[in-house]
Amino acid sequence: QVQLRESGGGLVQPGGSLRLSCVASGNIYSRFAMGWYRQAPGAERELVAMTFTGGVKRYGDSVEGRFTISRDKGGDTVDLRMNSLLPEDTAVYYCYLVDLATRTDYWGQGTQVTVSA
Repeated sequence: QVQLRESGGGLVQPGGSLRLSCVASGNIYSRFAMGWYRQAPGAERELVAMTFTGGVKRYGDSVEGRFTISRDKGGDTVDLRMNSLLPEDTAVYYCYLVDLATRTDYWGQGTQVTVSA
């Protein structure tokens, strides 16, 4: 089993910044990708950002240029730096890990991000 522990999030004014962090632990033996999804009330869960082996990164269209994902050298911690936050960024943000060998998904419990004046 793999556990994902999220930290960060909270309330911020429009135009502000926040950082989310996620640490993976447990039975991680093979290559894996990590990143973040989010889900706003009444909406489907959507990709925010992902990081893959080799330094490849992928961003959702609505956050491209404002959010930056990074992964530590050990590979089990991923940070999401969110700048120029908008009210529409308000959502529960979920850390996500996929084992590339078994195609098994793992999700964190989620952390609330609220952008409001």
